[in-house]
Amino acid sequence: MTNEKIKEIKQSFRLMMNGTASRSMREKGADYKLNWGVSLPDLQAMAEEIGKDYELAISLWKEDVRECKILATMLMPPEKMLPEVAEIWMEQTNSQEMAEIAAFQLYQHLDFASILAFRWMASDKMPYLVCAYQILARLFAKGQEPNERGINEYLDQVAIALGDEHAGVRRAAYNSVVHFTQLGEDYEKMARKALDLDFL
Repeated sequence: MTNEKIKEIKQSFRLMMNGTASRSMREKGADYKLNWGVSLPDLQAMAEEIGKDYELAISLWKEDVRECKILATMLMPPEKMLPEVAEIWMEQTNSQEMAEIAAFQLYQHLDFASILAFRWMASDKMPYLVCAYQILARLFAKGQEPNERGINEYLDQVAIALGDEHAGVRRAAYNSVVHFTQLGEDYEKMARKALDLDFL
């Protein structure tokens, strides 16, 4: 049944194909076996029509197809995702786009989101760092405050990330700092003391 669904889903990608978008992504280094260039709103509409489905999400992620992986992040019920599955998915995330989408669509909604973010923040790999700071930006935006140890660790790591060679990492880190300072005056003071925040 799941195989049939996947076959149908893949056929529908063909109908929504955007060759220009696909080519542009390839040129920017998005490396997938298949990339139809389907837009996020189209994939979101498809995900809403299908509904949350754990088995389908797991099967879709295994396909080395951009749209399958994105759809997987949209279909996975957050309450059913296990930490070890999140770790496997992260290991298999090679592009900035996928890291950002997974953080926004799925990881920020997990009960253990902050644990993942703090673990991945210590990585030296671009997708991990982008994902970590995107998750933290969303959690801070929702008013989730880290504990004292978490604050110190975050400020230490984000100071390094703001100078990262990869623009995607710098942008994700900056975005998280903006939301961190919006948690309140004390947070803004801590950030200004620990970081060079003339740009805020």
